[in-house]
Amino acid sequence: MIDWIDNIELEGEKVKLIPLKNSHKDELLNAASDGKLWELWFTSVPSSKDIGNYIEHALNQKQKGIEFPFVVLNKKNGEIIGSTRYYNIQTEHRRLEIGYTWYAKKHQRTGVNTESKFLLLKYAFENLDCIAVQFMTNWHNLRSRRAIARLGAKQDGILRNHRLNS
Repeated sequence: MIDWIDNIELEGEKVKLIPLKNSHKDELLNAASDGKLWELWFTSVPSSKDIGNYIEHALNQKQKGIEFPFVVLNKKNGEIIGSTRYYNIQTEHRRLEIGYTWYAKKHQRTGVNTESKFLLLKYAFENLDCIAVQFMTNWHNLRSRRAIARLGAKQDGILRNHRLNS
């Protein structure tokens, strides 16, 4: 089950998605500081206070086979500009979710998200033989909801009070 998703790298024209590592800590913090993204209460972007836990949790979930976290590189300069991941991986049902996505403010609305999501969807359907891929975002995260809609995704429902926000 754990090796359903092996260490993969996905590459497009603008971005390259590579597996998250502990060594990405400083560059992730630098990307998150563009726009102080950790101040958004409805999303999960690490700050200097919790970057260690953020990475440790993601890598533990990867080891368990239920998440696969990536950092997103700007191909022009190799700079880390954000993060995304496959999560809630259910190999027995050939399904997963894409989320925990965030980008430095200067890279938002530049086509980076569209290309990243395309690469993730393409790999999920063509290489992992998924039958379902889900996006989930907080209702209050209007930017994310609009970005998902621009991808052509269909909203199937709204979950209320299904988990606590920290």
